[in-house]
Amino acid sequence: MRLHLQVGAATDIGQVRDHNEDGYLVDHDVGLIAVADGMGGHRGGEVASATALEALRVAFVAGAPIDEAVDVANDAVHEQSIADPKLRGMGTTLTAGSFDDEGHLVLGHVGDSRAYLARDGELERVTTDHSLVEELIQAGELTPDEAERDPRRSMITRALGLEPSVVVDIIELDLRDGDRLLLCSDGLTTMVGEDDIASLLAEEPDAATAADRLVDAANAAGGVDNITVVVIDVVGDAASPESESESESESESESDERAAERPDGVAHEPADDAEPRTRRWFGLRR
Repeated sequence: MRLHLQVGAATDIGQVRDHNEDGYLVDHDVGLIAVADGMGGHRGGEVASATALEALRVAFVAGAPIDEAVDVANDAVHEQSIADPKLRGMGTTLTAGSFDDEGHLVLGHVGDSRAYLARDGELERVTTDHSLVEELIQAGELTPDEAERDPRRSMITRALGLEPSVVVDIIELDLRDGDRLLLCSDGLTTMVGEDDIASLLAEEPDAATAADRLVDAANAAGGVDNITVVVIDVVGDAASPESESESESESESESDERAAERPDGVAHEPADDAEPRTRRWFGLRR
C-alpha cells in the first residue's frame, strides 16, 4: 500500500524571547522534514538554524542520505561561524526525517529537539536528547521527573556547528497507515508534559490544528522559549481523492502566507509587524 503524508507545522516566538531562533523545513517534493533550534546570541541562533536547514535540503536533494546531509549541514554552520567573528560559537540542534511512499522513515538527530511516534493510542519518543540531564538520567543520578524540573535541562552536549564534525544518531522506522509523527523543539517539551502531548495528539485529528494547539499549550504554560512543532500524519491509499484535492488547494490567505515564505521551504521568524505565528499545511506525496 502506498502511503501519503499530511503535515501541519507551526513556529512561534513564545512569551519571553524577543526573536525566533527556531526553524523548520518541509520539502514535499523529496519527502524531507526537519526542525532546528539555533543558539548563539541574538543573530547567531537564527543564522545557525537557517543555514543548517538550507544546507540539509540542498545536500539531500542532490542525493545525499540523511546522515551525510546532516554532516553537510554541520560543515555549513561551522564554516560560517569561523568566517564571521560575530557568529563565532553559534550552533543548532537538528532533527530531520526522510520518507518514501512505502512508509520507510530515516531520522537524523543531533541535540535535544525531539521526534515522537504516536501509534495505537501510545506515544513513544524515538530520539534521545543529547543533553546533560539525559546523561544524568542514564547514569541513574536523576529520574525523568526530576530532570523536567532540573535547571540544567537546557544544557545540550551535542549540536551542529560547534566542531568540524559531529556524531549523528540515525533512527529507522517503518510507518503504517494511521501513524502520527511529531517533530518539535524543546520549547514544546520543556513546557508541556508528554502525557498532555499524547492526549492532544489523540484528540485532534487535523495535523495543522494539532500543531497550533501544541504551540498554544506551550505558550499557556509560560512559553519561555521559541516553540516549533511539525505534525505528520501517515495516510494510506484509502484517502479519498476529494480530501486530497481539498488539501492541495489554498485559500487566498494561505497563498499570501506562502508568498512571504522563502522558496527553499524553510520557515523563518516573521517580520516585526506580522503575527508571530507561522502556520503551514502540506500534503506530501512521492
